[in-house]
Amino acid sequence: MTAKKQATNVVKVSILGDEYTIRSDASPEHTRAVAEYVDRVIRQIMSGSHMVESHKAAILAAISITGELFEAREGGYNLATYMQRLSNEIRPWLPPSKRKD
Repeated sequence: MTAKKQATNVVKVSILGDEYTIRSDASPEHTRAVAEYVDRVIRQIMSGSHMVESHKAAILAAISITGELFEAREGGYNLATYMQRLSNEIRPWLPPSKRKD
């Protein structure tokens, strides 16, 4: 059996003044927001370091954004771990009919 494929959206975005056509299963609004964020991070790097080469700034932006992703994942993992521990602590206080062991 094959998986049902989602509709692909085609969105034109601008990064550092260059136009790109992006095909994505994400909504056009999401794709535009991501492209705007990438553009903003690259511009911040270029203005902060007087870097002229945009491809080097794009690599540094990718590293920065990936660092943010890793931190968010770790934060999510830490939150899930905390919630599981809290759930285990309060479970004995629940009436037997409400406990899910």
